[in-house]
Amino acid sequence: MVGAVRIPRPLARCHAVAAILILTGATRLPAQTTEASPPAVENSVVKIFSTARFPDVYRPWTKQAPREGTGTGVIITGHRILTNAHVVAYASQIQVQANQSGDKYTATVEAFSTAMDLAVLKLDDETFFDTRAPLPRAEVLPSIKDTVMAYGYPTGGTTLSITKGIVSRIEFAAYNYPGSGLRIQIDAAINAGNSGGPALVNDRMIGLAFSRLGGSDNIGYIIPNEEIDLFLADITDGRYDGKPVNFDEFQTLINPSLRAFLKLDRNAEGVVVRKVDDEDTAYPLRVWDVVTQIGDTRIDNEGMIILTDNVRVAFKYRIQQVASDGAVPLTVLRDGRELKVSVPVTRNRPLVAPFLQGAYPRYFVHGPLVFSAATQEFVAGFNNFGLLNSLTFAESPLILRRVARPAFPDEEMIVISAPLFPHRLTKGYSNPAGRVLHALNGTKPRNLNHLVELLRTATTEFLEFTFEGQGTETLIFNRQELLDVTEDILSDNDIRARGTPDTMAVWNNGGK
Repeated sequence: MVGAVRIPRPLARCHAVAAILILTGATRLPAQTTEASPPAVENSVVKIFSTARFPDVYRPWTKQAPREGTGTGVIITGHRILTNAHVVAYASQIQVQANQSGDKYTATVEAFSTAMDLAVLKLDDETFFDTRAPLPRAEVLPSIKDTVMAYGYPTGGTTLSITKGIVSRIEFAAYNYPGSGLRIQIDAAINAGNSGGPALVNDRMIGLAFSRLGGSDNIGYIIPNEEIDLFLADITDGRYDGKPVNFDEFQTLINPSLRAFLKLDRNAEGVVVRKVDDEDTAYPLRVWDVVTQIGDTRIDNEGMIILTDNVRVAFKYRIQQVASDGAVPLTVLRDGRELKVSVPVTRNRPLVAPFLQGAYPRYFVHGPLVFSAATQEFVAGFNNFGLLNSLTFAESPLILRRVARPAFPDEEMIVISAPLFPHRLTKGYSNPAGRVLHALNGTKPRNLNHLVELLRTATTEFLEFTFEGQGTETLIFNRQELLDVTEDILSDNDIRARGTPDTMAVWNNGGK
């Protein structure tokens, strides 16, 4: 299947390395003439030290214990350092050290994208750059079999490491939701700590190492310069908005029966629309449309386009070049007729359980109950097959609606994120952790803040909490008793804040 929505594994802060090499698609670089690297390269590659406090989605009032990590970065124009987002994710402290230097400089994150795994750092003391220049970057894609050198600070030592290999493959692939882009595969060794380090062909940077294929030998990935340039252009206004993306689903046009069903002649090529992301009748694509071109580029029966010699990538790669004013031009065959359509693209597809994307989970404590807004990280933590199986049989929305759009603009799934705090009020109730709230006193909350508002304004003697799915209990509590015990529960469990600032703003708007 081509173009299906993919939910990646949560970002691992292993500072792994890689090779997603890609630049803007075009001509090849000249043949490599030397294997020696000039001192300027080493002078532009830095080691990054970070102390991170990751979220605890099952105890959202606290954070995980601090973790020390290292990665790699490279100096770019504007007195900045480019690295991977996962190198500095949730970092409370970041320091940068130059090659062959004993000094460390304090850094802060200027821009950040979990979708494309890129981040830009600024230093408090910019005299660091007085003797250290940006690394020159190539303006075109490398060629398959070009010799590549990967620079970084992987585990196994403390000084700069340089490994050698070749460009093995160039593809268009998913990064982190909703990001996709070109990536370059190399066979130069990259390991934990290489992340954010440059890969060079002919002493010019072709991209940034960011991951490797676990369980395999010498398969690493580079984020190419083309993707880096798009990121840097995006953040000129101080924030990352994302690349235009299409979320329709397509399938290949190879099967003879499928082609006969669509009444296509033997020369017709393209991909079939399997599912549209917007079911509005005015939407320009329809199921069974055959998409033959994106812009002026023809699409083959596997949904691929020719990029350069020996490089063939998924057609959605062209969206980032031809999209304009929120739409991309496509040519389709529909009922034997060729049509030109303009298909909307977006920079994000909202999920009813979104990714945290560098934020901490939102929560609110009420008596022995902890409520949170469901996130992809919360669901991903259910990595036990038995637990996933039980949630599936219970028809939990965490499984059934994990990749669903919100039913209305501000919809959230509200979950009990932690077991009930020990208290006499919970006597006889089973553990509701992981359950999705259906209603409070018969009213279905739109989102977490709406739930807090309902709790604040409730006047009934009892509060009735009902939950989605099969095999759940209904929890009944005396409303005033919940209010009376909350402060003691917070104190007994060393919880400093009853809720996140947004939920507390709702709660304090009128008091108890």
